[in-house]
Amino acid sequence: MSEATQGVAAARPAGPERPGPFREFWHYFRENRGAVIGLVIFVALVLVAIFAPLVAPFSPDEQFRDNLLTPPVWAAGGDPRFLLGTDPIGRDMLSRLIYGSRFSLFIGLFVVTIALVGGISLGLLAGFIGGWVDTIIMRVMDVILAFPSLLLALVLVTILGPGLGNAMIAIAVILQPHYVRLTRAAVMSERGRDYVTSARIAGAGKLRLMFITILPNCMAPLIVQAALSFSNAILEAAALGFLGMGAQPPTPEWGTMLAESREFILRAWWVVTFPGLAILITVLAINLMGDGLRDALDPKLKRS
Repeated sequence: MSEATQGVAAARPAGPERPGPFREFWHYFRENRGAVIGLVIFVALVLVAIFAPLVAPFSPDEQFRDNLLTPPVWAAGGDPRFLLGTDPIGRDMLSRLIYGSRFSLFIGLFVVTIALVGGISLGLLAGFIGGWVDTIIMRVMDVILAFPSLLLALVLVTILGPGLGNAMIAIAVILQPHYVRLTRAAVMSERGRDYVTSARIAGAGKLRLMFITILPNCMAPLIVQAALSFSNAILEAAALGFLGMGAQPPTPEWGTMLAESREFILRAWWVVTFPGLAILITVLAINLMGDGLRDALDPKLKRS
């Protein structure tokens, strides 16, 4: 470097260093205290699910025939071995709730992955190619959206057969239109920009333009939608399990636990209260986290 260049560099005032993408994201995310609380609860839920065999006091299917419908430890007649009581056939409620977190997280992850991959693929085709391809894809999505989600899921599970796997496939189908619409709208707003035109002139093919050039700039709303769909998937799976069309007994899935215990609601409140609270807290935490993601990823909502 020459002396003149060094002098110019020394005379130029040093501005504040621009934070990295993660630090900037975390700055806006942590401003939403509800989102931070939701993240803490979600991380705790993930850890509980991973280490369920170490955390749960008993196997989820182990039965204690001498302790049917034992109340929680703080209630009259409670047993110190069963902190949250037992169910109608003597299984520990706490252990079943802990193992149930595994099913809820797996349901959310599986459904969101299938819906996200399928929705992005169809949305890219509809937004980038347009024409009759766009018309066909969007009319099919409109038909899916025309039905109440739970009713359509019930119809699909009835056709496929009751079970957790078929329930997850049905839920992924009914959530897919949201991803298709978001992706299509984002692609249509991006495909006419200068950087896309430059890539096309440089010889990029259609697949490269769609997946390498355009898609990375469309991911922010899709990430937010994925977080919100995670909670919707858990709710829909719990509803199907409650109706007997999702996970089947003795699977410790929270909706199935509610279905097994609904006839005892008046004389054993804990058998329906705790699974319901587990669903409520999990869905609320994920929704709060989704709000924080929206605030952090949407530049229109960032405060200067």
